[in-house]
Amino acid sequence: MVWVFSALLLAAVVAPWLYQLGGRFAGIAARDELPGVLESLGNSCRRAKFDRYFSRSLAGSAILSLPFLLMRIRSIRAASGLPLEVWAKVPWKAAAVQTAVGVLIAGGILTGMGMILESVGVFTAEPDPPALGEFLRRLLIPAVAASLVEEWLFRGLLLGLWLRFAKPLAACVGTSLLFAFLHFLAPPAGSDIADPAAPFAGFELLGKILLHFTEPRFFVTDFATLFVVGMILSQARLRTGSLWFSIGLHAGWIAAFKGFNMLHLAVPSHDWRPWGVGDSLRSGLLPLLALAFTAEVCRFALKYFEKKPCAQPRITVTTTTR
Repeated sequence: MVWVFSALLLAAVVAPWLYQLGGRFAGIAARDELPGVLESLGNSCRRAKFDRYFSRSLAGSAILSLPFLLMRIRSIRAASGLPLEVWAKVPWKAAAVQTAVGVLIAGGILTGMGMILESVGVFTAEPDPPALGEFLRRLLIPAVAASLVEEWLFRGLLLGLWLRFAKPLAACVGTSLLFAFLHFLAPPAGSDIADPAAPFAGFELLGKILLHFTEPRFFVTDFATLFVVGMILSQARLRTGSLWFSIGLHAGWIAAFKGFNMLHLAVPSHDWRPWGVGDSLRSGLLPLLALAFTAEVCRFALKYFEKKPCAQPRITVTTTTR
């Protein structure tokens, strides 16, 4: 908790300065001839709004303070005296199978739900979809990077630590709540900051973000969805004793979500909005039902990947007679 709120406060301080720096760099890129990569970065800085600078500041702050979290976890582990959890040794072929099955289950069910929603008019086809190369870049990079980093952090590091001091259900609920909270550290739609360059602009935006968590509909249609995702991933991690199946699930959800968003537009006037389906495939009561179905499929699939209990050493007692 200290790590999370320290990152939030540091991001609130840094964001206005990063916004000013980005504006100056955008002006240089527009005025001078720069290499292609810097030119593209300058264009991105020119288009970006203040909330994007806050998001980048938060990511940088979390990474910067991560070593202190790791040091604290190491000291807690050393002081606890509890035995380390035994991780399952998964051969690379079995790891590849677990990852692929996870991708197919999560990505297939979410894509199928998206196609059904498109057929009833909740979404419509994007008239100007990205080119194939751009589509694959924007789909594969987040799917691979986010699934690896987030599963290592939430299901590997934090859940592993939580399991040392709490029962499995409490550990899964705690890490899933934190997982969902961190995914919604973005301002609600229409949140404008009067002066993004002001020193306290980051704290103004942070207040709008935290106020968003007081809305009941947000908890039912958005927060609950990510919480259930976290619980499914935690159960996969517990039952397999490794991260491969959860990495596959995570990557499948991101790939399906990103791909569908790039190829479709929401229809705001549809009768199913906002409670049935929100602005995207991860918001609403119907996505929650799809996740419930995904959980049932995973429960069946995990029977084939469950961690085998460690065999207890056999103790042989010998007696001698005189």
